[in-house]
Amino acid sequence: MNFLKKSSPFYYLLLFYIAVSFVLRVTLFFHPITQTSFTWTDTLSLFVFGFVSDFFIFVLLSGFLWLYLIFISNSKYFKPYGYILFGLLLSLLLYVSFGKTILNEYGGALPKIGITFIAIKTVLFGLLLFLPKYRSQIRFWLFSFVIFLYVVLILQNGISEYFFWNEFGVKYNFIAVNYLVYTNEVIGNIMESYPVIPLFSVLFIIAGLVTYFIVKKSKNYIESIPAFVEKIQILGIYLLLFGLSLVAIPALSTRENSQNIFANELQANGLYKFYIAFMKSELDYFKFYKTVPNSEAFAQLRQQIPSISGETTLREIKNEAAENHKNVVLITIESYSAEFMKMYGSEKNITPFLDSLATKSLVFTNLYAVGNRTVRGLEAVTLSFPPTAGESVVKREDNKNKFSTATIFKQKGYTVKFMYGGDSFFDNMGDFFSGNGYEIVDKKTFAPNEITFANIWGVCDEDMYNKAIKVMNKEATANKPFFNHIMTVSNHRPFTYPNGKIDIPGDAKSRDGGVKYTDYAMKKFFEMAKKQPWFNDTVFVILADHCASSAGKTELPADKYRIPALIYSPDFVEPKKYANLMSQIDIMPTLFGLLNFDYQSKFYGQDVLKPEYKPRALIATYQDLGLIKDNVLTVISPKQKVKQFQLTLKPNQKVARDFQIHYDQIVLKKERPDLINETISYYQTASDMLKKKKYQKIN
Repeated sequence: MNFLKKSSPFYYLLLFYIAVSFVLRVTLFFHPITQTSFTWTDTLSLFVFGFVSDFFIFVLLSGFLWLYLIFISNSKYFKPYGYILFGLLLSLLLYVSFGKTILNEYGGALPKIGITFIAIKTVLFGLLLFLPKYRSQIRFWLFSFVIFLYVVLILQNGISEYFFWNEFGVKYNFIAVNYLVYTNEVIGNIMESYPVIPLFSVLFIIAGLVTYFIVKKSKNYIESIPAFVEKIQILGIYLLLFGLSLVAIPALSTRENSQNIFANELQANGLYKFYIAFMKSELDYFKFYKTVPNSEAFAQLRQQIPSISGETTLREIKNEAAENHKNVVLITIESYSAEFMKMYGSEKNITPFLDSLATKSLVFTNLYAVGNRTVRGLEAVTLSFPPTAGESVVKREDNKNKFSTATIFKQKGYTVKFMYGGDSFFDNMGDFFSGNGYEIVDKKTFAPNEITFANIWGVCDEDMYNKAIKVMNKEATANKPFFNHIMTVSNHRPFTYPNGKIDIPGDAKSRDGGVKYTDYAMKKFFEMAKKQPWFNDTVFVILADHCASSAGKTELPADKYRIPALIYSPDFVEPKKYANLMSQIDIMPTLFGLLNFDYQSKFYGQDVLKPEYKPRALIATYQDLGLIKDNVLTVISPKQKVKQFQLTLKPNQKVARDFQIHYDQIVLKKERPDLINETISYYQTASDMLKKKKYQKIN
């Protein structure tokens, strides 16, 4: 067997990928932003090891191509196999089109994508099955399309790597990962910043010419399809290369160890850097953001957080009154914007219970979520820590043994649990909470008879609350106080829940229905809780993890971060409204203050009821880090960028001033250096604490 001839599609695409990577590396080598000189050893290393790395990366990326080539055959269209396979595909198409699948449960565009993919596969298989006279022509055009798709993606990646280097002077990092999260905003920015139509016109012309050449050289594969034995031999060689690639690629990355940072970046393969950025979920603050000397950053932070000393936030928290070891139940509500509630101006009446409960609680009317993902909200209330650049600590590798809420409760003799109606494997929650002292109660712990309704995210909130009541009743018999953190799931796409509970059907899949059912389930929880002997000795903390939407006209639209929060405990916490500006990270330190806990703290969050508290709020995306203070939003971003906006309340809002949530954000005419320095102090010191592992629990 002539292996080169039989593997010609792979061979010619590999040559093309290596050529594009070489041209890109040379272009970036001489790019004006590459402001350095290279030694001959650096130059040799970056091209030689870069070439080898590119080869092995392509081996992995060509996996889908190999699968496609291996399954090309005529035998699968012989009777009766062809008709059986077509029947199975047709049945699958009908099932996903009209049945209730996991795709339908998730909602959004996913069902359409799934149906479209299976429909195309079914139609193409049918054409190849029922039109044998045209099978060769159809197969030729399918083969050409697959090659064209690979060529376009290789060119597209080369262009993307160039523009990313042009912007940041590095190969892909977490900012590139972030771009996938904010696809609409990024595409809009590209459309406005670059000549997209000419650029893509040239790209497709080049891709067409390259595809023509590769197809011409490699069409022998489909004209003389390899026999089964030959395919096994081809597959064996590929699997050998695949396994070797899995070992070689990480090993080659360790060779990126030059003192010259640009040499390391040029030697690296951009796609592998993207993978590493995705897995590590970190963005180096000190490389991409505006900084000051660390000593100055901590000195600035000391002006905001009383009693800290040195380059740490460690301090003693003392209260005059005796400690009160009441049980604590923390409920973080999925995707719950302040504007859903009547007290913030909603006229939909979809939160009747929570609106009623607020009148009996300590309500924080001017509180902001730190981010726009659940893991950010969980990080905020668990660690009382600022939202650092990159992904939440919850999803990072180094996410265990942190100084957490659980640390304090366990020091006080509490049992500590995290309760979640879904699988805690999702978003790394189980790993994070179990690694920080929590016992996990999630869907895996539910008996079949404890589940009355479930969707892709987990059991409905009623089932979770029923389970929580059982767990707390058992805990109450142990003569130890308990702290239970409950994370809800029902107010999440696809917004399905049991029918017959509220006046919006559960199969309507409406956001309003999700909000109203979440409120209904919480009402049922409190009705059950009030009947338990531990109720009067329990403090309930309720807040959202983040808003329902964070999209806006600016990088950080402040009114898309305001969330409801309250503390409820009859005969213990006085009902009132606290209107000062505060952050999600302040909730638990404030609770500890109400309980008169004495403890050593590393929290960035503070007890907002103390006279020394200075109102401010921290809000962020994965890369834009903001501070709200004095009606000014200061935003620091990669490439050492700083922006400041004046926050002005929009007129004609129908609620009291304390509850107004809509702002005009106008670029500040005169810079506020004091607020810039304060913003830097929060995020730089937090990044330093994580980097040097100084935010660990106190033993």
